[in-house]
Amino acid sequence: MPKVPYAAYLRVYEPLAAFPEPERSHWAGYARRERLPTAQDEVRGALAGLVARPVRVAPAAESADAFVATVDGVVCVCPWRTRLRAWQALGDVGHWLMPQSVVDLALPPGARRSAAEEYDRWRERNPDARPWIRSALWHVPVRWFVLFADEERIFRKAGDGSGSDAGEPALGYRTPMVQARRRVARGLRTVREAMPEGPMVEALTDVGRWLEEFHPRSLVELDYGGLIYTIPEDQLAADHSVAEVTEGLAALAAGDVERATRLYEELTDRWLTIRERQFAN
Repeated sequence: MPKVPYAAYLRVYEPLAAFPEPERSHWAGYARRERLPTAQDEVRGALAGLVARPVRVAPAAESADAFVATVDGVVCVCPWRTRLRAWQALGDVGHWLMPQSVVDLALPPGARRSAAEEYDRWRERNPDARPWIRSALWHVPVRWFVLFADEERIFRKAGDGSGSDAGEPALGYRTPMVQARRRVARGLRTVREAMPEGPMVEALTDVGRWLEEFHPRSLVELDYGGLIYTIPEDQLAADHSVAEVTEGLAALAAGDVERATRLYEELTDRWLTIRERQFAN
């Protein structure tokens, strides 16, 4: 099966202590499973809904699956919450870079309206619900890079790895929640002082508020996900976008707006080139 979609992911893994019972016990038992599902398993399930007739915009029930990581001996989980994320993704349909006729064919207007109404009813009963995973199609948002440091970069060449990851390239970052919050706060302060009306202020404020929803001992992960299948491996190996963003923020903090602007434009131009590949035959 093709490795799709071409999306990147920002995930938060929370320690079991962050979950109330009986959910905590569920995840504790889940983490002990011999085989845990992968990101591609989640993708396959989501695509099954889109090819079904009639189209299922969101699953009928919430997923009971999660990604699992062990941090300093502590088991942490990142619930998929696929249904919630599918509902929330409806708000992004208007920003898809494709003709409306194509959007309507993939997700018929009637199905979108029904799903939106269902989400509104659910939201009234669950006003504090939030996803543990954010996704971005065909690019990595610049604000996500602010949360990490270049030394936290994890790159794997094709042919390395083992198990379900054998042969697959990978690129991502992992950092403790305390570091992610510190970096986004510092970045927001720098940007707000230099350009208070710029779009990055709103973007960093949004991601900062999202991070505050989670346990302070959580793990934050950036995964290039399906983007690795549209970016040549030599470009993946050379990609140090986090380092570029860090350098740009340092220049901005030092008052060198010209250099900061140049670094930002070079980064966004490169990612725009990748994003435009969705229109290639």
